[in-house]
Amino acid sequence: MTLRTRSTAIIGSLCLVAGFAVATASAEESAPPRAGAAEVALTEVATAQNPTAGTAGPDGTVWIAERAGTVRVLDDSGLGDPVLDISDETTTDGERGLLGIAFDPDDSHFYVSYTDLEGTSTIDEFAVQDGKPDPDSRRTVLTQEQPYENHNGGDIKFGPDGYLYIGLGDGGAGGDPHGNGQKLDTLLGKILRIDPAGGDPYAIPSDNPFVDDPEAKDEIWAYGLRNPWRFSFDSGTGDLLIGDVGQNEWEEIDWAAASSKGGENYGWSAMEGTHPFDGGTEPANHVPPVHEYDRNGLGCSVTGGYVYRGEAIADLVGTYVYSDYCDGTLRTLQIENGEVTGEGDLGVEGGEVVSFAESADGELYVLAIGGTVSRLDPA
Repeated sequence: MTLRTRSTAIIGSLCLVAGFAVATASAEESAPPRAGAAEVALTEVATAQNPTAGTAGPDGTVWIAERAGTVRVLDDSGLGDPVLDISDETTTDGERGLLGIAFDPDDSHFYVSYTDLEGTSTIDEFAVQDGKPDPDSRRTVLTQEQPYENHNGGDIKFGPDGYLYIGLGDGGAGGDPHGNGQKLDTLLGKILRIDPAGGDPYAIPSDNPFVDDPEAKDEIWAYGLRNPWRFSFDSGTGDLLIGDVGQNEWEEIDWAAASSKGGENYGWSAMEGTHPFDGGTEPANHVPPVHEYDRNGLGCSVTGGYVYRGEAIADLVGTYVYSDYCDGTLRTLQIENGEVTGEGDLGVEGGEVVSFAESADGELYVLAIGGTVSRLDPA
């Protein structure tokens, strides 16, 4: 996740090392009624230590990752004590830390995505015993060396197909100095797709798009990404939505239909959104973003969210909800067949929003790096 002010291209490392400012979301912050818009409130439900990611857990819980390396369970009584602590194995230099968590489809295994003490992106697996990760079952599934402290990506999700998807940034610095976004011989700047249950340490799905290309990494599902900090699957349709953090001018949301066979090239670093970057030429197979926005306003770093599929806010069902780290407003898109048919915002501000979490019943939680964990409720 690269974080910037409007006057500076990259200040992510400075902001993260400094611990960020305190989030500004308040309990029960309500949107004013607006014609044609869902009326919502943000209800503060817990305070965490620099929350970075969340996922639905067993028995209706939501599990929250804290950047230093702890995982805590959110239930009706709030956040409990850590059920996992790998803080002595993580580094929080730059944009590093515990960056992603996920359960497999039957909640029998728990996965963490983090940067180790050398800064290497690492995916580890734990068997779940008695509702907690079993430390004795721990194994490393995948690693990827990172040349710089930023653009680690780190989000992980199981797709509707039961495979594990992994987001990795282009390796960092600025402007993709190694050209990783367009290279197919590296995992950097990609969405990966693997089967952790199918092999040791994992298997490659036979229908991955580049398995027959000897010059490409078999794990690659999609490429041309700068820093896919947060991505998600629509639990109603299976469509994939990626919030890819921009360089100097444009933030973007990328989209792929559930029927996609993979192989999409989202353009970086030849393109930033729909615009050639630094004299680049648009690739012939470029898949442009479904939505982009510039940073002439308060936005500086997109935070991808989810298509709302809960029951609490009927007017919001089917709407993609996302935000921006610097702006904090919960923004919305209506997307039909890969085309945006409407955009707006919910009139509430979640602080320095770094992530969203979706509960098993489709309700959404908003995570601000200052510590606030809020639930999106009807006003």
